[in-house]
Amino acid sequence: MLIEVLLVFHIAVLGYWLGSEFVINSEYRYVCRASSMPFPERKKLMEHVMDVDQHVRYALVLQAGLGTVLAALLGYIPGGTTLAWVAGTVGVAWLAFVEIIHRVRHGAGGQTLALIDRSIRYILLTVLIGIGVATALGAISLQGWLAGKLFLFGCVMASGVGIRLSIIEFFRVWRDIDSNGSTPEKEKEIWWIYTWGTGILILLWVFIAGIVILSVMKPW
Repeated sequence: MLIEVLLVFHIAVLGYWLGSEFVINSEYRYVCRASSMPFPERKKLMEHVMDVDQHVRYALVLQAGLGTVLAALLGYIPGGTTLAWVAGTVGVAWLAFVEIIHRVRHGAGGQTLALIDRSIRYILLTVLIGIGVATALGAISLQGWLAGKLFLFGCVMASGVGIRLSIIEFFRVWRDIDSNGSTPEKEKEIWWIYTWGTGILILLWVFIAGIVILSVMKPW
């Protein structure tokens, strides 16, 4: 019964993730195109975009935790119940850490905590992609479809890094608009950055679609 409940949550989190991405991208697009709106109002909308963006971070952590718990309980990876408990505990702690970072992000220690979180993600995505490659090369004995899922999940996280870099570039221009006012050139630049980020987002969902296909089909 527990496994069935966790599977339902695992699927529900995917819908939650997709819905959050749609909302964020739609509002972000509106902000980027609303050059005629008074900037203070536009700025408030962008702050809301960043608040809603937190849900994507929740979804990623939940998927990583639930996926590990299910893989352990179903015997796809060694560790069994012990690993499931450890993964669940780490997942809850990571989720709390992400929430703390969001709440203190404008404070003195916010940037340091955010750097720690990003470092964790960089290490994890490297490990996941490495497991996928090592399995393909025969260095690790793991079911092919599961190794493929781990590899693609690493690619999802790498796509998230790409989106983050586009957001950093967006805020570089955004702060310039805030300080010195908007120009057609600056508006074109933030629209190009939005388009770049959206392209990476589409790629991210291609990777997630591949994960779903491997989960359902288990082709090898």
